[in-house]
Amino acid sequence: MWTTWANLLTLIRLLVAVPCALAAWEAQWFLAAMLLTLAIATDLLDGPVARRFKHETPLGGLLDHATDAVFIALLLAALATSGLITPLLPILVIAAFLQYTLDSAALRGRRLRSNQLGRGNGIAYFVVGSIPVYGNALGLSGPLQAVTAVLAWALVLTTLVSMAERLWVWLGTR
Repeated sequence: MWTTWANLLTLIRLLVAVPCALAAWEAQWFLAAMLLTLAIATDLLDGPVARRFKHETPLGGLLDHATDAVFIALLLAALATSGLITPLLPILVIAAFLQYTLDSAALRGRRLRSNQLGRGNGIAYFVVGSIPVYGNALGLSGPLQAVTAVLAWALVLTTLVSMAERLWVWLGTR
């Protein structure tokens, strides 16, 4: 069931991923902020819309999370090329998503199994991406640069911890 309102919202987010990352990379902060706002809005809406119309599926959940991972990894990569965050973070976002997907057996139609730290990291990735985009769009980049860099390194650490925890649990079930 690909043609649902929820999946359409998710697709919109996927379609603005590259333009948003390019806008950030080219320091077109206002455009990046508008596209990021659209992405966040569609992310906040797709789940409730799926539940409202009873279109929740494991595939829809996987599509939603995959789109989030692609969107934020591209944005973080653009910010990393500008030296605003460590380049390790976008790499870890993709690695953590792949581990999450494989561990959940989502490719076999099962629902994704999240943990508290991973869920928090997913939100924090968007926060770390949003700070420089909105900060620069509003002309507040100076003081926020150090905060963004520190938060990005903290997310590297918490992502590694989350991945290690997921691996530990997986090894314990084998």
